[in-house]
Amino acid sequence: MGQKVNPIGFRVAVTKDWRSRWFARKADFGDMLHEDLKIRSYVKKQLYQAAVARIQIERFANRIRVTVHCARPGLVFRRGRRSEVDDLKQVLFGMTGGKEIYIDVVEIKRPELNAQLVAESIASQLERRIGYRRAMKKSIQSTMDMGADGIKIRCSGRLGNAELARTEEYKEGRTPLHTLRADVQYGFAESHTTAGRCGVKVWLCLPEMTEEERNAFNAKTRKAPKGAARKPRGKRA
Repeated sequence: MGQKVNPIGFRVAVTKDWRSRWFARKADFGDMLHEDLKIRSYVKKQLYQAAVARIQIERFANRIRVTVHCARPGLVFRRGRRSEVDDLKQVLFGMTGGKEIYIDVVEIKRPELNAQLVAESIASQLERRIGYRRAMKKSIQSTMDMGADGIKIRCSGRLGNAELARTEEYKEGRTPLHTLRADVQYGFAESHTTAGRCGVKVWLCLPEMTEEERNAFNAKTRKAPKGAARKPRGKRA
């Protein structure tokens, strides 16, 4: 049996932060966890055109703050859509049992360097019947041009309306999955084609964080990573 670890959960509190920030008693933990899943699923579905990459949820006493990280924030708060945002808040208000809802939007400056957005872009191209090889290679080229250290893309399913399902993989650069200090992102998306459902997985390695950036992240999460005091390895003279 293959023993696979999610690259995001593997690096939580080292180079990644939690996507939900709250504390609950053991009796309430399951209900709040499923509530978070419902919130993410509904917000993702309603704001799918805004290229949502990550939804962060923070809970307080009677308030919930939902932070949406997307590449096209103008589609969320553009003219004429304010009523839709109010409707979204009203639905979440009923979904959470009457808690006050706040929705914040954070823009992703470079969507080519976000694994989830790259996976969704390839999935949408497969749905538009664009060749999977062309879509994968174009995404790799644009990501590497933006300064990534490496990227690996894997597509599975009846690619190109083939009779049998198969897996195709392209990669360039480095994607060290076992190196904790490496900033590796992971994204997954599904495309619903006429031949069936195809899955797209993306591993994207960004340049390593500087010492100042790592210290700022540690102060933010209030937890020092393992080996933080250790000096970075260098070549011996």
